[in-house]
Amino acid sequence: MSTAVFEPAAPPAFWRRNQFAVTAASFVGFTGFTLVMPFLPLYIGQLGVTDVGEVAMWTGLCLGISPAVTALLSPLWGRIGDRFGRKLLVERSLISFVVIMSATAYATRPWHVFALRTVQGLFAGYGGLTLAMAAESAPRDRMASAIGMVQTAQRLGPALGPVIGGVIAGIVGLRRAFFVTAGLYAAAFLVVLVFYHEEERRPGAAPRPATTAPMFGSVLRLENFCLLMAVLFGLQYADRSLAPVLPLHVGALGVSTPRVAVVAGVLFSLVAGAAALGHHLCGRLMRGVSARRIIVAGAGLAAVGSVGFVVSSNVGLFALSLAVFGVGIGAGMTAAYTAAGLVVPQGSHGTAFGLLTGASLTGMAVTPIFTGFLAIASIRAVFMLDVVALALLAVIVRRWMTSPKHA
Repeated sequence: MSTAVFEPAAPPAFWRRNQFAVTAASFVGFTGFTLVMPFLPLYIGQLGVTDVGEVAMWTGLCLGISPAVTALLSPLWGRIGDRFGRKLLVERSLISFVVIMSATAYATRPWHVFALRTVQGLFAGYGGLTLAMAAESAPRDRMASAIGMVQTAQRLGPALGPVIGGVIAGIVGLRRAFFVTAGLYAAAFLVVLVFYHEEERRPGAAPRPATTAPMFGSVLRLENFCLLMAVLFGLQYADRSLAPVLPLHVGALGVSTPRVAVVAGVLFSLVAGAAALGHHLCGRLMRGVSARRIIVAGAGLAAVGSVGFVVSSNVGLFALSLAVFGVGIGAGMTAAYTAAGLVVPQGSHGTAFGLLTGASLTGMAVTPIFTGFLAIASIRAVFMLDVVALALLAVIVRRWMTSPKHA
């Protein structure tokens, strides 16, 4: 008989402090990441690649390889976190980012960036771990708000990061901006180290390995779980399709070359801020609206925004479309994570969120690579594919997702 192995959640005295720790660390870490990554196409150009199609291709490969590797390992890290604790895994991930971001500043060839991003994938994945930490620390009736708060931080960071990064890149250059990013990851590490309280993991009496951690199969059989993994893959696919092409599309809309970095940074911040609003709204809406309805509405709203990408002929209309798109993506993602978290048994959130994050990261990995090659033919074709994918996702969820009363 399988039994719960560890004390399942932080006591009431610690859950708010833990919520602060994972929210603050997520905000600082994701801010640091978006100081430089939105401008990777420009950095690739500085490394000697001049053809626009090749820039998009290298950008897609570099952005896609890290989440691809992380997606393969994320379920394993989640299961290890359920067994031994998640704090150490998050600290390990943040420290690795400090080292790798510093090393990226010394790259002289595009393949150097690609290689470093590959290594980064071996240690990444702290975003999913912090979601699991928030979900399991919070009381059950606060889970949607806890998940929404961490996801909001993970979006608000990127809302500020590109603007700050664009300014920093203009002052000190893109290379030195990587050192600033490394410093922010070091700060996030200190926040988790000092403020997050994790109960000591005590193995249960039964020594059999089968009882020491939840199995992947038992989690995958939970109600709607596989469908929610598909939802996260689809939403992440659409969300990340912007990264390899947005700076290039801004240039195509008539923005002068010296202003592309700043304008692209503002637009990346706009879509991130809109997604943060979507995360926050979902936490409130789920008090009276089913996750199924929110996911359908979110995917539909994002599809409408994607239509705006296709037809926009100026930066203003494109920015409005980004705002609509971001709100839909944010609300849909939080609803999907919360719907899954509510059916996961206590003590299994690391394994469950590892699988969910793996699905999300797979979308993150596939999208930049695929859109990087697709952009060689047409940037607008990337946006048209988003419209089709999001509309199809809304139809599938409306048709197949159940709404359990206990959730």
